[in-house]
Amino acid sequence: MLYRTIQPFIESYLRSDSNKVLIIDGARQIGKTFIIRHVGQQLFENYIEINFAEDMNGPRLFEQVRTVRDFYFQISTIAGEKMGEKHNTLIFLDEIQVYPHLLTMLKFLKQDDRYTYIASGSLLGVTLKKTTSIPIGSIEIKRMFPLDFEEFLLANGFNRFAIDTMREKFLAGESLDAAVHAQVLDLFKKYLLIGGMPDAVNSFVADANIVKVRTIHNDIRSFYADDASKYEEDNNRKLKIRRIYDLIPSNMESKKKRVIFKTIEEKQGKRFSDYQDEFDYLISAGIALDVNAISNPVFPLVQSVGKNLLKLYLNDVGLLTSVLYGNNIRAVLDDESGINLGSVYESVVAQELASHGCKLFYYDNRSKGEVDYLIDDYDSLSTVPIEVKSGKDYTVHSALNTFVTNEDYHIKKAFVLSNERTVTQKGKITYLPIYYIMFFQNSSGSGSF
Repeated sequence: MLYRTIQPFIESYLRSDSNKVLIIDGARQIGKTFIIRHVGQQLFENYIEINFAEDMNGPRLFEQVRTVRDFYFQISTIAGEKMGEKHNTLIFLDEIQVYPHLLTMLKFLKQDDRYTYIASGSLLGVTLKKTTSIPIGSIEIKRMFPLDFEEFLLANGFNRFAIDTMREKFLAGESLDAAVHAQVLDLFKKYLLIGGMPDAVNSFVADANIVKVRTIHNDIRSFYADDASKYEEDNNRKLKIRRIYDLIPSNMESKKKRVIFKTIEEKQGKRFSDYQDEFDYLISAGIALDVNAISNPVFPLVQSVGKNLLKLYLNDVGLLTSVLYGNNIRAVLDDESGINLGSVYESVVAQELASHGCKLFYYDNRSKGEVDYLIDDYDSLSTVPIEVKSGKDYTVHSALNTFVTNEDYHIKKAFVLSNERTVTQKGKITYLPIYYIMFFQNSSGSGSF
């Protein structure tokens, strides 16, 4: 079984007497249902699971439920023998976004406090916008992501001691020895190919067959691209969502990697505001990661967001390399001449940072250039720039040099990530091996960099 770092969080919630219902949000196919089911069945004598997507496509028992009493009645027709007491009965409400009115009911179920509840869903941001009565104060939403690199290492034989030792070296600014570096970098490159979708990781661990893994990737991408039809009644919007999603890999291969609004419908004069709902859908669904432009990089970054220069990344690097390279693993595993892995490396860094709680921004200045990522450092109340390098010229970064020397920005530290093993520092810039991105966390809670 794949270990997921969200598991202790779910266990802690279920053991607590929280006054809120926890909802695990995130894209489909990332393992939400599996990990909740695994924990719930371990902790509760009576485990009841209701999949509302299946109910919608079947008997529709919960479509018209509007009261707590009616909700209990419908549960009793499915699992009445398991309806015990709060301490020994967990009711898992899967795909709760299918019935938005049940989001409102969570408040009253929690007030009744007869059983323990947990829920999962996707598109919760979109669904809550359409919900007339949002149960503020009664729900806690926790976003889940595909497996990050740490989870991938654990799936491939690394133990917790090895990862904790790596973390200690990262925090101390130390390099791994050559043999361990080679092993970790090899797995990192394989992570670029496999990504973090649980089905793909399980297939790789079992068979190490890239053709089987790519079949899984292709199925997931098709599923994501078609999924809008389930939630959007406007056919024109469905087509635009599909078009934006399909354009993400080619946008990432362009020099600027930005969304070019005129290419979405091949119409001049289009701007961000023309597609805001479509972008919100892709981001809320968890299938795209948004990186917003910042021209004035002052902490906190959110106060300086520019919406018109938007980058979108796929939520999983394996899906990207599936599109770009198909079954050719040499393009990623070897230093093939003529192959620029810049978009792949940037994608995996976006995926890691997002899954570790960081909001994603990049620096854009017409005269001073671009820096790949900016993140907030809550400990020093400053901005941290990150540059990602896939080639051997990792010390060449004129825009970053200009950025860190600008006194108006108050930059205290910066990072360059590459395949280079040794950790070195030059002025404010620290050079790190690319896999150390696994230890970057949102410093509002951890102060880990």
